[in-house]
Amino acid sequence: MSDSTATTVGKVVDPKDAYVLVVEDNLQNLVLIARLLGFVGVRHYEWKASGWQVLEFADTMPRLDLILMDIHLPYEDGFEALKKIRAHPRLADTKVVAITADATRDTMERAKTAKFDGFIGKPIDPDRFPEQIKAILQGNPVWDLGHNG
Repeated sequence: MSDSTATTVGKVVDPKDAYVLVVEDNLQNLVLIARLLGFVGVRHYEWKASGWQVLEFADTMPRLDLILMDIHLPYEDGFEALKKIRAHPRLADTKVVAITADATRDTMERAKTAKFDGFIGKPIDPDRFPEQIKAILQGNPVWDLGHNG
C-alpha cells in the first residue's frame, strides 16, 4: 500500500544524471539495487555499508540527489545517520529514502516522523522498484510497505 501524504514534491532529476548513494550492509540486496538502478538508467551510484560513512563520503561526489538507506546498519542505524545528513549543509536537502525489511506501519510512521523522504519495504519488488525510483527522482514521494502492505 502506498501513502504519498508525508513529504512535499521536490526537484526533478533525470535518472541518467542522478547521483545516488546506496547505504546497505547486505551484499545480495546491494547487487539487486545496483542492477535495478542500472535498469532505470542511473549511471552514477556508490555504495557504503554503514550510515557513519555517508558524511565522509559525501564530499567525494559532485552532488548527491538520492540516498537509499537501510535502517538497520552496523555502527549507526539509518535514523541516526539521517539526523547527521539533515544537519550537514551540503546534504540537508538530499532525498533520503528508507529501505528496510522492518516494513511495518510503525516503522514507516517512525521514518515519516524522522523526516525520511520515502520508505520502501523489503524484500524489494524488482517489478515495482524501477518505477519507485523514477517517481522519487521526479520529486514524488514513495511510501510503500511492500509485501507487508
